[in-house]
Amino acid sequence: MSKRTKRYHSLSRRIVLQFCLFTLVLSLVYSAISIVMMYALEDSFIERGIEQEAQQLASEYARTGQWPQPSRGNYQLHFSRNTFPEEIRQLALDHPKGVEFSGKNNRHYHILEIEGHKNTYLLAEVSNELYVRPIREGIITFLAIYAALVTLIACVIAWYIGRKTARPLTQLAALVDGVEPEQIPMQFADKFPNNEVGILADTLEASLKRMVSALEREKCFTRDVSHELRTPLAVIKNAVELLSSSPSVANSDGLKRIEESAEQMEKTVHTLLMLAREAHSAEKKEDTQLMALVERSVLNHSTLLAGKHVDVVIDDSCNTRLPIQAGMLSVLLDNLISNAFQYTHSGEVVVSFAQGTLIVKDTGQGIEEAISTRITEPAVKGSESTGFGFGMSIVKRLCEHQGWTMQVTSHSGTTVRVTLT
Repeated sequence: MSKRTKRYHSLSRRIVLQFCLFTLVLSLVYSAISIVMMYALEDSFIERGIEQEAQQLASEYARTGQWPQPSRGNYQLHFSRNTFPEEIRQLALDHPKGVEFSGKNNRHYHILEIEGHKNTYLLAEVSNELYVRPIREGIITFLAIYAALVTLIACVIAWYIGRKTARPLTQLAALVDGVEPEQIPMQFADKFPNNEVGILADTLEASLKRMVSALEREKCFTRDVSHELRTPLAVIKNAVELLSSSPSVANSDGLKRIEESAEQMEKTVHTLLMLAREAHSAEKKEDTQLMALVERSVLNHSTLLAGKHVDVVIDDSCNTRLPIQAGMLSVLLDNLISNAFQYTHSGEVVVSFAQGTLIVKDTGQGIEEAISTRITEPAVKGSESTGFGFGMSIVKRLCEHQGWTMQVTSHSGTTVRVTLT
């Protein structure tokens, strides 16, 4: 029953992060495409110039029957790859389909086989025509600055959008967070925009209205139950007082049991009604003797052990005083001890207290596997139970109400640990 704090992630921060990440990736992709397109455009200009030169040479050869010299000094005509410059010759022979090779000292070559003339090549050294490569670092720097600037602008825009988007949600959360049942806000949905947040506000307002209605019905039910239970208890107590004045039954053990049970029932009703009203756990606490409450609870439920070979052990550690509401602790002990007595047929039931933790351990059959994960839910009970299955549910609610923690284990019996401090 220990409650872990749930971690929440800021919606506006997530919007900013995702928007900026998307913009950064988009900028990098755009920069990469830009560089590739510049290289492609540069190559297309070079190849177009080589093709025009090749067409002129082929036309002159067709007219005169002899190959003329290329019109440009950086163009060479070759009739075999074996005559290529030494720095690219081997590469050209190893890659017969290659059309672009890099040489030494930043030289760069393009090769074109003249159409219709096999093994006739126009070789162009185009290092002086490369405009992108010399300024490549500058281009990359510019694109990096551009990407950073665009990402920064996107982050600012995303921060504004995220803040504007999350603000109504934050206001809605602040409106309903920690509100007392008697102070539940009404008619607040109209204050929010007509979007998804407005839909959420409408839904939440409708849910709160239903909750207020349910709380009002429960308050009325609690008031009626309080009257219906306290009236017969008052009659029983008055009857006990009248019987106590009779000498024949004044010292009767049965009469004392009735009187003690009536008092205990009155305290239990008070405690349960306090839970139903969601009274605050910081109500007046008193210095309570734990041993006395344990002994009284054991005596009150001793009839459950009739005919059983069960030893009840109250450890000396229970001889301590606690700053606690006695009524709440009494209800807790009654439920835990009665359960232990009911489901233990032989062996022992041990009640102890150590380091702020109340421990009730028995050697019974343990919790049935079918209900082991739902043992603290209302109306869940074992096959041997003769009750209604609300005992452990009341214990769970009591622990939540008082800020206690409960742990139930079932191995060679059942052990319940409730940390009270």
